[in-house]
Amino acid sequence: MFMKRLFVPSLLLLCSMAQADTLIHVGRLVDSESGKVLKDQSIVIAGNTIKSVQGGLVDKAGFDQYIDLREYTVMPGFIDMHTHLTGDELSATSYNARFYMNPADYALQSTVHAERTLKAGFTTVRDLGDRDLVSISLRNAINKGWVIGPRIFTAGKSIATTGGHADPSNGIKWELMGDPEAKEGVINGVAEARKAVRQRYKEGSDLIKITATGGVLSLASSGDNAQFQDDELAAIVQTAKDYNFAVAVHAHGSEGMLRAVKAGVDSIEHGTYMTDQIIREMKKQGTWYVPTILAGKTVERYAQQDGFLPAVVRPKAATIGPQILDTFSRAYKAGVKIAFGTDAGVSKHGQNAEEFVLMVQGGMKPMEAIQAATINAATLLRQQEKLGSIKAGKFADLVAVKADPLKDIGSLMKVDFVMKDGKVYVSK
Repeated sequence: MFMKRLFVPSLLLLCSMAQADTLIHVGRLVDSESGKVLKDQSIVIAGNTIKSVQGGLVDKAGFDQYIDLREYTVMPGFIDMHTHLTGDELSATSYNARFYMNPADYALQSTVHAERTLKAGFTTVRDLGDRDLVSISLRNAINKGWVIGPRIFTAGKSIATTGGHADPSNGIKWELMGDPEAKEGVINGVAEARKAVRQRYKEGSDLIKITATGGVLSLASSGDNAQFQDDELAAIVQTAKDYNFAVAVHAHGSEGMLRAVKAGVDSIEHGTYMTDQIIREMKKQGTWYVPTILAGKTVERYAQQDGFLPAVVRPKAATIGPQILDTFSRAYKAGVKIAFGTDAGVSKHGQNAEEFVLMVQGGMKPMEAIQAATINAATLLRQQEKLGSIKAGKFADLVAVKADPLKDIGSLMKVDFVMKDGKVYVSK
C-alpha cells in the first residue's frame, strides 16, 4: 500500500474533505517543463493549489494529510484538447439519437462521460462542439461541485457553413431540414461569421471551434472540401480576438486547412491531408496541431464493418481514418507544435490514454507525448500559469502510475492515482 489509511473510503467524502496542508512523497516526478524525471520529491498542497515542490522527502509531522507515492511515477493531470463529452461512443444507432434524445438526456449522459474521463487521469479537457449547449451547463455544474468531472473549456456549438461538417440539418429529410443560421452555428458571409462568434460569447463559450473542411462522420458527401471563404475566416479570427477567444479548426482537406492557417487560427484538429506547404505555414504562424490519431483508428475500424456506418460516411472513414497517423509522423518530424487530443466521443470516453500509445507508435518519444498532454496542451489552452506542470502556484492536478511510463507508455491506459484541485478521485 502506498498511503496510510487516512483516507475515508467514500468518494463523496473524499471530494468534500478540506484539502489543506497535504504532503505527498513522490518516488519519481515528471517535470513536464524540463522533460526530466526528478527522484524523491515532496509536494505540499494547500486547498486546490500546489504550495511547494521540494527535493527530498520532508518530515510528515504537522501535515493534516499524507499520501505516500514513493513507489509511483507522478505526472501533471493530463489535458485532452479535443473531446465531445455530450456525445457517446460512435455506434450503429448514433445517427438516430437526436430524434429520441432530449437535451436533458444528453446532459445526464454527459455526466457519466465526464466522471469516466476524470478517473482516466484527464483532469482538464477542451470540448469542441456540443448539442443544445450541454457542455456549457456541464462545465458550470462541475465547477459548482454538483457532478464529478474534469475542468472543461468548451466551444459550445461549432461554427459551420450551410451544408458544412457541423450543419446540424445535414442528411435529414427536406421537410425537417430548415435553414439554420448563426445562432445554430451555421453562417454564410462576413456579417453572419461575426454574429456566430458573438453568439458563442453570449452563450458562455470559452473558445471558438469552426469546421473549415468537410468531415468524416457528417451526412455529406465530401470529407475534405474547403467550406469557408477567406473573408469569412478573417472575420471569425478578428472577432474572436476581440473577445479573447482562441480558434480551433476541424480540417481534413488541404485547401481549407491552408486558408485557416493563413487566417491566423490557433490550432488545426485532425489535419489529415496536411501538405509540406501547410507544415511550413503552421511553423511560420505558430499554429498548433492536435492530431486525434485515436479517432482515425476508430473510424477506420468501423468502416470495415458492413452496415455499421451510413453509406455516405463509410468511404470517407475508410479513406481518411488510416491517414492521420502518417500525417502525425510527418508533422512531428518537421517540428510542428503538437498538443494531445483524441476526439473522444467518437471513441469511448475514458480510453483517452490510448492516444499516448499511438503517438509513440508514430515516432514521438514517451516524454514528448506526456508533454503534449501537459505543458503543451496548457500552453495552447492559454492556461500554462495554472496547468500543465507540477509547480508552486499551479492547480493540484496529479496523476500517478506504478510503472515507468517512459519505458511502457501503455501503462498510462490504467492510472493508479488521480487528484484534481487537491481532491483524490482515484487511489489504489
